[in-house]
Amino acid sequence: MTISSHLRRSRKYSSALSALWTTAAFISCLAAATSLAADESLAENPYAPAYGHAYRHGAVPTREAARQMREWEASRQAARGGHRSSSKILAFGGGIDGIGVTSGTPKVYLVFYGSQWTSGGDPNAAATYLQNLFHGIGTGGEMWSGTMTQYCDGPTVARGATTCNPGTTPHVGYPGKGALAGVWFDSAAPSPSKASIRQLTHEAINAAAHFGNTTASANRYAQYVVVSPSGTHPDGFGHANFCAWHTYTTSSYGDIAFTNMPYVTDLGASCGENFVNSGSLGLLDGFSIVNGHEYAETLTDQNPAGGWTASSGAENGDECAWISSGQGAAANVSMGNGAYAMQSTWSNDTNACDISHAIL
Repeated sequence: MTISSHLRRSRKYSSALSALWTTAAFISCLAAATSLAADESLAENPYAPAYGHAYRHGAVPTREAARQMREWEASRQAARGGHRSSSKILAFGGGIDGIGVTSGTPKVYLVFYGSQWTSGGDPNAAATYLQNLFHGIGTGGEMWSGTMTQYCDGPTVARGATTCNPGTTPHVGYPGKGALAGVWFDSAAPSPSKASIRQLTHEAINAAAHFGNTTASANRYAQYVVVSPSGTHPDGFGHANFCAWHTYTTSSYGDIAFTNMPYVTDLGASCGENFVNSGSLGLLDGFSIVNGHEYAETLTDQNPAGGWTASSGAENGDECAWISSGQGAAANVSMGNGAYAMQSTWSNDTNACDISHAIL
């Protein structure tokens, strides 16, 4: 079974529920695939969140897992005589269903999953913080978003391309009025204590329906962030080496891009608490660093891996995760409504991790 044949077959279903059931088959095929990128080092690394779970695209590893991943990769390179390529340059994957990047104004829909959000499941006021973050992104002249605007898609962009022609190709859009498009507190039932990939996918599809995004065109530039409350473990959060990940699913509403965003302060410093700011000011650093990582990767690889990835399978956020000093170090980014701790993202045109970049 191939990924492409599965995608074609999945379109025979006319309802969102049918699309949900086909997602499990899609994931099984994806996990079994052996050629998602030229060099599957992320999926091969036993400490990587994607190991055995290939649907966890652009997963932010915990800081401990990131260290183990680097050590494992270094030992493997040493065993091979140090000849393994370490290029971070991103290349275009050709698009999936005609989608490579968010080549329009980004729209973020925050989905607070479960009744716990209004009954003690948000002890750190993360819901307000995330709403403010996405209200702020793209405002106040912030330049963090500029890095993503160099990436493009479209029929004239060749598979394997590493640069974009700004005059002839559609690029990732800059959200000049903020990226937040909608907020939903789904309190109909408690969020599962251990939400499965199927349940997370179902919630993303339900969110599209809730917001009235029931066509492919309505979801072309949209991403849904499924945020789980404190004390829950979506897709094994807490023991599966990740802080968040993103993916997409087919549905009768078109392709749905979404992020699994756990309550990362439950893991403290492992998922970014106080990574930039000290004391109480840095309590929620992880929420903006981790969700910013997934937001940026969805913009540049909306239907993974049809967008921009390195030969290792890494996306633009993966290349620059957990840098604490020097070029590309995480830092506070000033926006129109305040400053937020953010990580840098990979820039092909500067060949570096950039926290600030011109808007293209």
